[in-house]
Amino acid sequence: MPLVALTGGIASGKSTIARRLAEHGAVIVDADALVREVQAPGQPVLAAIAAEFGDDVLTEDGALDRAALGAIVFGDRERLARLNAIVHPAVKAESQRRFRAALDADPDAVVVYDVPLLAEARGAGEWDRIVVAHAPADVRGRRLVTERGMSEADAAARIASQAGDDERLALADVVIDTSGSLDETLAQADALWRSLTGGP
Repeated sequence: MPLVALTGGIASGKSTIARRLAEHGAVIVDADALVREVQAPGQPVLAAIAAEFGDDVLTEDGALDRAALGAIVFGDRERLARLNAIVHPAVKAESQRRFRAALDADPDAVVVYDVPLLAEARGAGEWDRIVVAHAPADVRGRRLVTERGMSEADAAARIASQAGDDERLALADVVIDTSGSLDETLAQADALWRSLTGGP
């Protein structure tokens, strides 16, 4: 079972690649979805976040107010590090449980961990292949403005808050260049699938 980490900066086309691999039959474990699950009401992670940052990060119905929490940690490396120290271990434990479940269900499965913050959080240790979806920062900035409606300043700030391109690319076993057309990106994802499965 190949265990593949798929990472890339915001607006890098990573989700497009993950969807294509899923169409081929890969088991996708989505780190962002796991974060939302471990931060759900009643979970120990949410209680720890509230204890660390105060009840102002909770909505009236007890859910996480992501905007309020983001306003506290965004641009504050020390507070972001404290948040990550709460969230990352729980996400890592749950992701590994999902990997084992996929392997138990099908020992030949290709499991892809769709993880935006690999360079920031997990490093290069446990993966058979690290795939980086890559488009230059200026291309990703334009996508955030045109496709997601961000201001140029907000787009630049989001990109600057993540690991740099060089840091991500240094981890890569495979780089998928997403700066071209959608068809070109999908063709590279198809080639990756063939290399993972030994297919034609």
